[in-house]
Amino acid sequence: MKQKLTEAEKEIMDILWEQKKVFMKDILEILPEPKPAPTTVATLLKRMQQKNLVGYKTFGNSREYFPKVDKETYFDQEMGAMIDRFFNNSVSQFASFFASNKKLTQEELKELRDIIDHQIEK
Repeated sequence: MKQKLTEAEKEIMDILWEQKKVFMKDILEILPEPKPAPTTVATLLKRMQQKNLVGYKTFGNSREYFPKVDKETYFDQEMGAMIDRFFNNSVSQFASFFASNKKLTQEELKELRDIIDHQIEK
């Protein structure tokens, strides 16, 4: 996929992931204030279609938009690209950086350990 979302596109994509199928008028209604112009949303949706992240079905003069990639898949690819780019594709380097630089509480570190232990048991 390798199609990164801008912040404005991600805001719309979050709505699509949440709603599953949505018309542009619904997107405009859901977006927080200050709301972008309808032409701006239309441009963002067109860009996201070109990135093959969004599809639509036509109903008369209206388009019902839907995500073509699920949130987990997109997030997984984004994280993979970040780990590859900044941590030489080393998940352990990423985990070490994350654990030492995020000022995690003891409870959060224990939760991470439990998640890792659970994955090892699989």
